[in-house]
Amino acid sequence: MQISLLQIASPDQESVEDRLARVDRTVRAERALRDVDLLVLPEMWTAGYFSFEHYVERAEPFEGPTVAAARSWATALKLFVHLGSFVEADPEGRLHNNSVVVAPDGEVVTRYRKVHLFGYGSRESELLTPGEGLGVAPVAGPTTGITTCYDLRFPELFRSLVDEGAEQLVVCAAWPAARLEHWRLFTSVRAVEQQVNLIACNAVGEQQGVALGGHSRVVAPTGEVLVEAGADEGFTYADLDPSLPRRFRAEFPALADRRWPAAPVPTQPTHMKEYA
Repeated sequence: MQISLLQIASPDQESVEDRLARVDRTVRAERALRDVDLLVLPEMWTAGYFSFEHYVERAEPFEGPTVAAARSWATALKLFVHLGSFVEADPEGRLHNNSVVVAPDGEVVTRYRKVHLFGYGSRESELLTPGEGLGVAPVAGPTTGITTCYDLRFPELFRSLVDEGAEQLVVCAAWPAARLEHWRLFTSVRAVEQQVNLIACNAVGEQQGVALGGHSRVVAPTGEVLVEAGADEGFTYADLDPSLPRRFRAEFPALADRRWPAAPVPTQPTHMKEYA
């Protein structure tokens, strides 16, 4: 299984229309994508994650230009496209950080509204409505769960995806360069603790004075980093064995030893005298 991660910059001076056209040309010109099974883009690359004052005007209905572009790439290149995410305006007028995966036939196989909205140094939690469900579906073969950026700090979401059968996890992000080591740590830890192939695509460049970290990466359940990008725009490729998580879980069945909350755990005594 071949993966391609496309790091994208979303400079303040570039309009959404110009950025979408630029990325469209970039994708269509990349001949190597003809041999790729899954293309992954970053979080909020059309609107620009840190462009909070523009969220309302840059919000799209679900069937807007970002999803239309992903459908077009998927059908033209015959691959799965994880479009990253975009600002979605739902029929009630609420805004969401929405991720979508499109199949080679142009059909949406899963979508996910970001559950954990960032508040520290961010207006995301003020402006957006959190999602309430999981995004899980077969993607280029393996059952795949999708999450977004800040979700990496909440392992229970990742375990819920594994409980739904996920053997592969995809994370799109606009993770700042100031916390790059956290990005590396969490992507590696989530792959190891959940015994999955983890595919993580991050944004690059600068938005509203915030430098994005890049360093998109693919991590195996063994903890091996199969590939890690740099800090520039462009494609990064990785060959991934989709059978590895299942084989590794059989060889080292840590998930089978889980006791909480799958199995009852005895209540601990609250007073020392109860130990007598």
